[in-house]
Amino acid sequence: MNETKVGDDEFRVPRPAATLRHSVTESIRQAIAAGRFRPGERMPERDLCEMTGVSRTLVREALRQLESEGLIEVIAHKGPVVSRITAAQAIGVYQVREVLEGLAAELFAEHATDNDREALKAAFEEVKKADIAATRIALKNKFYDCLVVGTGNEALGKTLYMLNARTMLLRAQSLQAPNRWQQSLSELQNLLDALDRRDAAGAKAIATDHVRRAAAAAMHTFSMDTRDKKRRA
Repeated sequence: MNETKVGDDEFRVPRPAATLRHSVTESIRQAIAAGRFRPGERMPERDLCEMTGVSRTLVREALRQLESEGLIEVIAHKGPVVSRITAAQAIGVYQVREVLEGLAAELFAEHATDNDREALKAAFEEVKKADIAATRIALKNKFYDCLVVGTGNEALGKTLYMLNARTMLLRAQSLQAPNRWQQSLSELQNLLDALDRRDAAGAKAIATDHVRRAAAAAMHTFSMDTRDKKRRA
């Protein structure tokens, strides 16, 4: 599938006052996920205001929220930058995700209601239609939200949420690998099939394998970055 080039128009924010601050935060979060701002890159407030079409006050409020999540950090004399994640940190995140997402698939197969199953299928249909990076990542996050809801395990959801910032950075990185998006869709379809059969053990194995494959794709990009830095040195 050919990807549409992402421009700043993708991150323009609608104006309803009650949701404006949340919308600005989500817009900047998705811009980071889509690679509009890369790890370690400065995020000038003026650029963010132009990108989202809102005031500096709202942008600063959004940045404070993203800083609390660990997605960005504010460096003295430099301002906000996208947080970096090391290869070692990435490995740790994927190790934890293997366990948690495998458990989520197992519990969903055992406990999800018919409504939960329909919501997950609908979320996957949206994922399949996504054609740009920001939308793909946002909809894949929605898919996992539906999966967690169907487990009936609140603690599991909160634990996965704590990993959300780094997971999102890594998901964006893994999906850069050639053919990874189509492979990911195929793996998620296999997961849905197992969940539809209420095959808890099979679903757990598929979800675990899905994370391992995503980890391999992401770690390959770390290796490529290292080689590029050596060539430039």
